[in-house]
Amino acid sequence: MKIEKFSRKQKLVVNWWKNPALCGHDAIICDGAVRSGKTLSMSLGFVLWASCEFNGNSFAICGKTINSVRRNVITPLLPLLQNYGFVCLEKISRNYIDITFLGKTNRFYIFGGRDNSSASLIQGMTLAGILLDEVVLMPRSFVEQALARCSVERSKIWFNCNPDNPYHWFYNEWIKKSVEKNALYVHFTMNDNPALSQNLRNRYKKLYSGTFYDRFVLGRWTASKDIVYSVFNPEKHVYKGEVQCERYYISCDYGTVNPSSFGLWGLHDDVWYRLREYYYSSKKTGVSRTDEEHYTALENLAGDFNINRVIVDPSSASFIECIRRHGKFRVVKANNDVITGIRNVSTLLKQNKLMFHESCTDIIREFSLYRWSEKSVSDTPVKENDHAMDDMRYFVMNVAIAGNNDDIFALSVAR
Repeated sequence: MKIEKFSRKQKLVVNWWKNPALCGHDAIICDGAVRSGKTLSMSLGFVLWASCEFNGNSFAICGKTINSVRRNVITPLLPLLQNYGFVCLEKISRNYIDITFLGKTNRFYIFGGRDNSSASLIQGMTLAGILLDEVVLMPRSFVEQALARCSVERSKIWFNCNPDNPYHWFYNEWIKKSVEKNALYVHFTMNDNPALSQNLRNRYKKLYSGTFYDRFVLGRWTASKDIVYSVFNPEKHVYKGEVQCERYYISCDYGTVNPSSFGLWGLHDDVWYRLREYYYSSKKTGVSRTDEEHYTALENLAGDFNINRVIVDPSSASFIECIRRHGKFRVVKANNDVITGIRNVSTLLKQNKLMFHESCTDIIREFSLYRWSEKSVSDTPVKENDHAMDDMRYFVMNVAIAGNNDDIFALSVAR
């Protein structure tokens, strides 16, 4: 792998540590648009700096998960390093890479900062430097524990991220205080990646809308406002009549006190159609339904269709067990990453890849009512009018975005 050309900002990120005017900074922060070239230039600069300045030391490369670090950083970086004459010996089972360059060898550990408990994984280490990829996705406790590990003289901290909510702790504690923290701040746009053609830039601009467009395309730290799915348009996304589909799925947001919402989905010509739905609110009827009664409704919703999978809210253990016990449907626990799910739903809506039958009145109603919270300091939808919204998000995350191979789902099968 070779990079034919670096932009001015990419060169800055790769080489800042040897620039007499900049090398006195203790940290570097790169934020901005997606596909702007900040991650690759930062990871290359990080390893070059470590390999030139240290020998026999330990470093860390961190992301939300170890898999995301390997995908976003390690996989594109190693071929590039090897092309430049680095020798990289990766121990996958132990999550580290020994990198040798010009007779110097250092060890780079890989860590995932998924939640607050992850801080214990890095506790006790002594590091000469750390790279935090997509730092806004990691909990503050993990990040601060990781920073405390950088106790070697001349150690430096490398951050990169896409923008988030302007109330995010990292924006307020690091980006707004970059001078106070002695951190070099570099903001990227898509124009800072010379490998990205105009056609690809235009494609990414079409993927996002609203808040996500502001953040991922324009690179702005923008607060979520008003309606979550402002891109939804009944004239575009609601259809009449029948559609003959290739595959069928059902997604379920299960409630006892709160409403239960189930959606039947079918795939036709690369578009997902919500064919019909079941929506039951005990608050409206005054009568609660049992797991068995909801299961009967599930079977009625499925009708004679061959249902590939039923995707259920992962917290609904009793209903998942009820479905398994009947043995008719394969049931999986849904991926419940709310913000990523909302972003993926927004993308499919913008691409007109999600359609809703006119009879699905409850999900159509919720589209107009589902709003961002104005009281939260982070991106949080109001927990009202969100039951059909949740079942749609489960479907998108587990099928429409995750892929359609029904044999590869072992990790999410409800046990």
